[in-house]
Amino acid sequence: MKKTMSRWQLWWRLFLWLHALGIAGFYSVLLRRTVPHKGDRVRVLPVRDDDTRLFDRLERKVPTVSIIVPARDEEANIRRCVQSLLEQDYEHFEVIAVDDGSTDGTGAILDELTREHPNSNHLWLLRLRDLPQGWAGKPHALHRGVQEAQGEWVLFTDADTWHAPNSLRSAVLQAVEEQADMFTMGAEQELPTFWDRALMPMAYMGISMLYPPNLVNDPTSKVAVANGQYILLRRSVYDIVGGYARFDLRGTLLDDRDLARVVKENGFRLRFVDGRGLVHVHMYSDFGAIWRGWRKNAYLGNRGGLLFVALQLVGLPMISIVPFLFPLLVWLGRLGGGKTAKGQGMSKGEAMAAMALEWVPLAVYRTWLNAQLKVPWYYLFTHPLAGAIFTGILGQSSWRVLTHKGVDWRGRQYHDGKSASMGRVGEKV
Repeated sequence: MKKTMSRWQLWWRLFLWLHALGIAGFYSVLLRRTVPHKGDRVRVLPVRDDDTRLFDRLERKVPTVSIIVPARDEEANIRRCVQSLLEQDYEHFEVIAVDDGSTDGTGAILDELTREHPNSNHLWLLRLRDLPQGWAGKPHALHRGVQEAQGEWVLFTDADTWHAPNSLRSAVLQAVEEQADMFTMGAEQELPTFWDRALMPMAYMGISMLYPPNLVNDPTSKVAVANGQYILLRRSVYDIVGGYARFDLRGTLLDDRDLARVVKENGFRLRFVDGRGLVHVHMYSDFGAIWRGWRKNAYLGNRGGLLFVALQLVGLPMISIVPFLFPLLVWLGRLGGGKTAKGQGMSKGEAMAAMALEWVPLAVYRTWLNAQLKVPWYYLFTHPLAGAIFTGILGQSSWRVLTHKGVDWRGRQYHDGKSASMGRVGEKV
């Protein structure tokens, strides 16, 4: 019995050391892959006044930008978003707000803005009715907006965003100077609630693990993603690749990632930069909305297929929960009793060294990530809670897609990436 117990302790000790080395390696590599290069940040231009804008208009021609805002039941957000877009310190732009069958006060707010805002001459409303078969809601709304657009560039943005006055000018200038064809910016997240601050860092960790920004910006890499909260795209490129009218993009629930993939696959230049300070967003209003929002994307947004998803379902608890259980695991394995003979386990000092090996890289990464998101440092200790919740989200998302139960979003049910609703669309007002 003593011999059997010693062998079990030896294997348990080996497991803990391998786990510590694995965790240390994972977070060290993740930090290195996630920290953007120095040039991968938007160059923020100072806000202009009217006199300066008039001078620039006389000096040189600037491209016209069509800003397209799809909105479905966004009465809580649409006013702030559209107002911020109408107040850009840029000369040539139009805002096309696409009311995608809203049943709340979204349409009334947009009507009010067209009547009362001082810059309402830049605002156009496009009202859609039912969704045609084979389309998902947002790709359809964006495509209909592009059909009405007059600009040399199109900007896709979400109704839950709001924009600094100098955001459009800063983005256009950098996109033109860098000869980018698709220029997308990461937004500054507004995180007012506990669940926002606890869960958003884990979401960012997952996205950066799957789509490292340094690979996204590497033209030799096939990795492509964009932030649907801010995508600036040459209209000519949209037309060349077929845009959302493509059969493979009409029904996508990952409109930003899939459009970026098509643009990059066709040899056009994709640039993803940090746009914090210029673009702001509050994505979800409560825990239920957070769960439903990430459930929509968790399985479909993965790279590597079903096997990789299965690996994540096992691996996510291992990297987020188990490190916080290390002292308990040591105690359960009776490895902290001070004995160092072969088969009797590690000493307390060795156990502390193993725990420090995995804890230090994890803490360094999460402290850095919390700082990027302006989350207090002590939310590091919500890491296992967030890991458990996102494991549940990924599991449910996978089950609903693989069993063809579908996912629901904005009052629509999607099966295999396509909406079941169909009918007639749109009128411009």
